[in-house]
Amino acid sequence: MKVKMMISIFFIGVTFMCLSVTGSAAAAPAAHLEKAVFAGGCFWCMEHPFDELEGVISVVSGYTGGHKKNPTYHEVSSGTTGHAESVEITYDPSKISYAKLLDVYWHNIDPTVKDRQFCDAGTQYRSAIFYTTEEQRRLAEKSKKELEQSGRFKGPIYTQIVAATEFYPAEEYHQHYYKKNPVRYKFYRYECGRDQRLHELWGKP
Repeated sequence: MKVKMMISIFFIGVTFMCLSVTGSAAAAPAAHLEKAVFAGGCFWCMEHPFDELEGVISVVSGYTGGHKKNPTYHEVSSGTTGHAESVEITYDPSKISYAKLLDVYWHNIDPTVKDRQFCDAGTQYRSAIFYTTEEQRRLAEKSKKELEQSGRFKGPIYTQIVAATEFYPAEEYHQHYYKKNPVRYKFYRYECGRDQRLHELWGKP
């Protein structure tokens, strides 16, 4: 009887410890995620550069920076809403830094033109960094200043750095368009001269 009792007490203790460990694991805090918002012309072309980066959780195409609530693609395309085609990136700052996202952003836009990107013209295609924190603002301004002082470009850099406002996700058919319609996406990108111009500005990737 004493042996059985000792065995029972032993297994009760082990079970309690296992429950304690399991409970602690379940109570572990989730990773702290942050958001970055960039405008760089056609949002179809701005998803792919960020999509496969380690630490990036999601990339959503949408509209921001304007005055119209819940705008549609056709409204934004008309240039009357004040919005820019943009991407909202959710990322894990413990795995990828905002500075790295900025570097990827710059290398995928033409910062030397105002209110256009490649073949798309209008304020809805302007390049802009929409910061969500003061630290993002500081890093964005620092990166822009370094680019201006690098001597890479002869003229000014027109990319805006402004506080983020409400972001409106675009219609579902726009999300990850490069995956859903790869042939049309590649044709558009080529015809728009995007890669050719990026090569001129930044060299081979």
